[in-house]
Amino acid sequence: MARHTLSVLVEDVPGVLTRVASLFARRAFNINSLAVGPTEVPGMSRMTVVVEAEGDLLEQVTKQLNKLINVLKIVELTSETSVQRDHILVKVRADASARLQVTQAADLFRASVVDVSTDSLIIEATGTPEKLSALLSVLEPFGVREIVQSGTLAISRGAKSMSDRTLRSA
Repeated sequence: MARHTLSVLVEDVPGVLTRVASLFARRAFNINSLAVGPTEVPGMSRMTVVVEAEGDLLEQVTKQLNKLINVLKIVELTSETSVQRDHILVKVRADASARLQVTQAADLFRASVVDVSTDSLIIEATGTPEKLSALLSVLEPFGVREIVQSGTLAISRGAKSMSDRTLRSA
């Protein structure tokens, strides 16, 4: 199955997230990643939904999403036409003797150390899933204590905005 990233522009109203997620659940789609937040336009939010699906099934779900009252626009974003990033916080075991090595490993991935305690560090990194996976592989020998990862965020390349047409027609 192919991985698809959908950018869904919705009205910022209570219950819209539930309705969108329920539609995927009813179709037996597993959502790999879901990120939601406000947009540059007051009253609108953007959902970035990552799913693995075949083309025909994805098309059916997209058509059904378009029928939901609070959904304003749906765009599939490919890796060629968009910038896509994940965000991760990793708590790594690092006593005084390992702290320099862990910090150097983080630096290789342009990650930042955001918290230091006597026996651990918290590292923050942003990048593609492949980059973050590679970072985790490097940190694993030190002892990863905890991981918190966001959903994928994606935005189309170029000057065109997803909300341009929506604003004109509203």
